[in-house]
Amino acid sequence: MASATILKSAFLPKRSEWAAATRSSAGRQATAVSLTVRAGSYADELVKTAKTVASPGRGILAMDESNATCGKRLASIGLENTEANRQAYRTLLVSVPGLGQYISGAILFEETLYQSTTEGKKIVDVLVSQNIVPGIKVDKGLVPLAGSNDESWCQGLDGLASRCASYYQQGARFAKWRTVISIPNGPSALAVKEAAWGLARYAAIAQDNGLVPIVEPEILLDGEHGIDRTFEVALKVWAEVFFYLAENNVLFEGILLKPSMVTPGAESKDKATPEQVADYTLKLLHRRIPPAVPGIMFLSGGQSEVEATQNLNAMNQSTNPWHISFSYARALQNTCLKTWGGRPENVKAAQEALLVRATANSLAQLGKYTGEGESAESKKGMYVKNYSY
Repeated sequence: MASATILKSAFLPKRSEWAAATRSSAGRQATAVSLTVRAGSYADELVKTAKTVASPGRGILAMDESNATCGKRLASIGLENTEANRQAYRTLLVSVPGLGQYISGAILFEETLYQSTTEGKKIVDVLVSQNIVPGIKVDKGLVPLAGSNDESWCQGLDGLASRCASYYQQGARFAKWRTVISIPNGPSALAVKEAAWGLARYAAIAQDNGLVPIVEPEILLDGEHGIDRTFEVALKVWAEVFFYLAENNVLFEGILLKPSMVTPGAESKDKATPEQVADYTLKLLHRRIPPAVPGIMFLSGGQSEVEATQNLNAMNQSTNPWHISFSYARALQNTCLKTWGGRPENVKAAQEALLVRATANSLAQLGKYTGEGESAESKKGMYVKNYSY
């Protein structure tokens, strides 16, 4: 196996090297056209990173819960929300033997990006040694949107450029920004526009600083609406998002998407089969997402572990112009966390549980998941109304 240092250098080039190689050509381009390429000297690296994350049979482990949300997870197994307990759990996740075979990227919270494992190894280095690209959550959370129908907007653009530059130096190579759309609350045109504009500004800033932006306008599961209403809203949201991405000169080949699957509202009387979810979701993608986008890494949004895997598998029964995969948090971690229970003697069993889920979703990304041997725990729904991170 290649050393951590070799793997790290494979996708962690210094900016000065890129700048030196592109300075002369960038100057010639500037005289020919007036359009600024937002990705700048990082363009080639961004495309390479995006393709690495969107590699066959692999997806993203979203372990970017804020300290408060991580505390909720720990509380569910009777553990106190301390840095030592958060460190122990995150060490368990990143040190699963063979995880890189199924996981291509890991989204981290800021504390985790700078944290070491319980054995004293830098978490970034542990990930890189498994050929897993480190990513970082960069938004500052949701706050009320004035003038809307009790909707929210995502803050964090202030100081984002300097934060992204620091995260890049620390080893992050992609970023995540989550905003949400609520169907029961409208959604209002104001909320949709604010979400799309914020995502576009973030994406441009992230690319300028070497980070592949994950674009995530989560359409919440909340509501009694049917799947057709979700589809209608999703069409509007993604039209706005790509309009503003283009307005901000974002390099489409150097982004990843993290959309919600098109499903009925969680409280709807009508339930959808994996085939119906796949049909509606793929129809949305074909109408709204340019083929230039390399990877579409779906969120699970409160689905059970098995539901999220079944729906992903159904979408991969046909050939698609994008890498259609997963970026799951609870849908990868739920059984793992409960198996661990905070006990050192359960670490190995918990890691095996995570590997089971990662393997299942790897198969689903390849369209080869069968559902055999799934546990009762993995079939339990995880929807929480008005869920917040």
